[in-house]
Amino acid sequence: MNTNTSIPTIPKTATSSWRDSRAVQVCGVLFLLAIALLLPKFANNYVIEVASNILIYMVLCLGLNIVVGYAGLLDLGYAAFFAVGAYTTGILTSEFGMNFWLTIPIAMTFACLAGIIIGSPTLRLRSDYLAIVTLGFGEIVRIIARNLDITGGASGLVGINRPSLFGFQLIQVQHFYYLFLALVVLTVFVCLSIERSRIGRAWRYVRFDEDAAAGIGINRVAVKLYAYMTGAIIASVAGCFYATKMTAISPESFTFSQSLLILLGVVLGGMGKIPGVLLGAAVVTLIPEIFRDAGTWRPLITAVALLAIMLFRPHGIWPEKRG
Repeated sequence: MNTNTSIPTIPKTATSSWRDSRAVQVCGVLFLLAIALLLPKFANNYVIEVASNILIYMVLCLGLNIVVGYAGLLDLGYAAFFAVGAYTTGILTSEFGMNFWLTIPIAMTFACLAGIIIGSPTLRLRSDYLAIVTLGFGEIVRIIARNLDITGGASGLVGINRPSLFGFQLIQVQHFYYLFLALVVLTVFVCLSIERSRIGRAWRYVRFDEDAAAGIGINRVAVKLYAYMTGAIIASVAGCFYATKMTAISPESFTFSQSLLILLGVVLGGMGKIPGVLLGAAVVTLIPEIFRDAGTWRPLITAVALLAIMLFRPHGIWPEKRG
């Protein structure tokens, strides 16, 4: 008996087109990375300073993207975790003389604990209620930093030590630019790894339909808590590097407007899409600098420019594909 069975195969054209698009993406990433590496060779200190600010905002937006873009949680107090990292490094280096690199895991631990303390009782809430709680948490952290002696009170901390790497002292703006660039690359790698993992898929299920996620056995509270903790850890690391670059921090660096600006970068770029989030962070940092000479009109012009982008791209500059 002669049987002829055929096994379905993927068309060669589809495979080749996928490989071509993948190659284009890799080449594009390498090209942008090469430009970033060569920028300090041709730019002045002002441009490098602005680029450094863009990089630190990229890290913060990537962290908040895990909370907002992946898990669908509205966090209006994200700058609080940024402050936890900055003040942990500032206090340990300036008051206790601890090595900068040793303060990073301590700051991550404190931010994680803060995420657990705040997240455990509140992540059962949804929508507006969660936003109000996170907003209150951000203001509580800022007020505590403003009233404690160890945090320097309203004047903040000064004299934070600059770090050294393999015996090389990091003091110039170019040094911190490359340090922040390495931090962005590391954060992108971490986000991509998490996005493709089991917990990353669980976050997306919870984001689009919590009830359906619970129906297939996902512990939605635990999953949201993992997202909250992960975002908190990333923000604390950014705070550590920010503090050692500035050598001085104050409570006014971690206000609600800071949290709002980070959230705007995520939404403006495209929630859940890493390239979009990176682009959004660059936009919200660059637009105020572009209109720096506008004087008192600067906030209004900046707001109108951001609003125009949102009107023309309501799902973000680089939105997530939905199939």
